Amino acid sequence: MPTRSAILGSEVSRSSGTRDTAIMTGKILVTGKSGQLGSALAAHGGECVEAVGRPDFDFEKPDTIADVFRAAEPWLVVNAAAYTAVDAAETDPRAAFRVNRDGPAELARHCAAAGVPLIHISTDYVYDGVKPSPYVELDAVGPYSVYGASKLAGETAVRLSGARAIILRTAWVYAAAGHNFVRTMLALARTNDELRVVADQRGCPTCAADLADAILAIATRIKAAGWDPSLAGVYHAAGSGETTWHGLATAIFEEAQRHGAKIPASVVAITTGEFPRAARPPANSRLDCTRLEAIFGVQMPHWRDSLSRTIDEIFTSDRSEGG
Repeated sequence: MPTRSAILGSEVSRSSGTRDTAIMTGKILVTGKSGQLGSALAAHGGECVEAVGRPDFDFEKPDTIADVFRAAEPWLVVNAAAYTAVDAAETDPRAAFRVNRDGPAELARHCAAAGVPLIHISTDYVYDGVKPSPYVELDAVGPYSVYGASKLAGETAVRLSGARAIILRTAWVYAAAGHNFVRTMLALARTNDELRVVADQRGCPTCAADLADAILAIATRIKAAGWDPSLAGVYHAAGSGETTWHGLATAIFEEAQRHGAKIPASVVAITTGEFPRAARPPANSRLDCTRLEAIFGVQMPHWRDSLSRTIDEIFTSDRSEGG
């Protein structure tokens, strides 16, 4: 899979037909720079990426969207900014919709006016989670949560904007830094001999670094060949393979044990009903990524391999910091 900024430096080729082969200069504008994906894109994209975030870029302040877009003059925009407080959204839906629908709609309008392609990041929460097999992009959507509804509304707004838009749905994202399931499990392991983890929700754990590389591969394709209208639409981009939250927790502790870390004596499998939340999560978050590979040649790494690398990164960083 093509990755990193060196590949993004390739020249734009000229071709005929429906492709827009205007020379694409400038940088990739990435929103949500402090998030897991935004950070990974900034790290992997290097000088090709300009990452922005609050307070300079704030979806709740439309003027900042226009100012940043005008100053950056990007050739591509990746929207990784989002309201991700899934449970809090149930009691503050207006905040979720402002950030997940209204903000992306405004950003997409700027992209449409300038003819700049937009890669918009979405979520497995747009599905109801009842399908017995992995979801494909043409499956019906039906979010149960406010968060999922706000993200779906954002997708709709982006599509209706007229922007050259690619929508990437992903799931169960984690990284070596930030707030995520992997870091939470490692922290809880230090002070608990027993942990109870949900075992009846299935999904595809996705390393933010892998997702960033997939996005940069898509960017490479667009930069090399120009924009093709057939590229527009929804794609799934999640780690290959599948597991449950309980299975992921068990794998985290197996990897942590290699580094001599304290792990729980018992990891008890429980049901979703035994771990009530304000927002109902999908029981099935498995995403079929066949279309991503067929169109862009991007094959997402297996979640277990990426988890091993991430755990190594966490413990290497902790040791270097004296943690």
